[in-house]
Amino acid sequence: MTQFIFCVCVILCLSSYSAMSQTFNESSVAEIYEEWMIQYERSYANDIEKEKRLKIFKENLEYIEKFNNNANKNYKLGLNQFSDLTKDEFIASYTGLNTYFNISRQTSFSSNIEPSKVYHIPRSIDWREKGAVTNVRTQGACGSCWASAGLGAVEGYIKIKTGKLVSFSVQELVDCTKIGCDGAYVIDGYKYIIANHGIATEESYPYTEVVGTCQHNKTRTTQISRYITVPPNDEQQLLRAVSKQPVATHISVNGDWSAYKEGVFTGPCGTNLIHAVTIVGYGATKEGIRYWVIKNSWGPNWGEGGFMRIQRGISDKRGLCGMAMWPTYPY
Repeated sequence: MTQFIFCVCVILCLSSYSAMSQTFNESSVAEIYEEWMIQYERSYANDIEKEKRLKIFKENLEYIEKFNNNANKNYKLGLNQFSDLTKDEFIASYTGLNTYFNISRQTSFSSNIEPSKVYHIPRSIDWREKGAVTNVRTQGACGSCWASAGLGAVEGYIKIKTGKLVSFSVQELVDCTKIGCDGAYVIDGYKYIIANHGIATEESYPYTEVVGTCQHNKTRTTQISRYITVPPNDEQQLLRAVSKQPVATHISVNGDWSAYKEGVFTGPCGTNLIHAVTIVGYGATKEGIRYWVIKNSWGPNWGEGGFMRIQRGISDKRGLCGMAMWPTYPY
């Protein structure tokens, strides 16, 4: 039976935790932990479980301190709502491996493959600045990243085409496909919109984080005719596509993703595609580090306002975290 891509959930940075240059003793860790529990409204079934989570929290706190004190890193980590989970628990609980469909062995995924053409590519672009990116979503415990990522690309395309920025309904895709919160592929969302001649707005069909009854009576306000697959494993072609509109892609994540706070993420993270995001721009730092800008679905307090900068132009043709393996966009 096909197992689909799951998604990772919302992550926040603890405001009271700003610097970690000290050596933590038991009392200071306990104090930070209690503050963290209050901020994230965390409670446990019993004291044994609480003590277990405190130990993990302390290990994560020390890991973040050590990581952030490494001057060779281009990004920073911070505490978040997953700080009482081990990395293995985080990966096991909030991601899922598709063992049936081996993406790395595919050369194409639809009949609509973007042809390679000579095209002027701007040095940088940010679709947020052009008003083509809606607010960051919070997927919660529902594995709906595939829907959020695909709709991010659809919303950008519709804004560029019509001049109107509208947030479309993730919940409709969750309720009205057989996939729901169990994870899927971005193209499943495109196919649904094409087959049903559009999709409802977020306002008329709001997100609930659980699978509900499909509401077919909602007014459909947009339409796409097809979707395009960017030539796999070609960051230059991906750059070309993103210069024209936001693009959805599948991506690999590791334990450090859960605590990402700021900067250009440089890996390592492998190519096990278990998450989906929307690429909404690209650029370079003043130091010359080239990056993609991705919109995630873990809430606006994760990362850089809900976004991440991730390194581009690496030697691996698949891109960092498999960014270039399976990017698609609506048309």
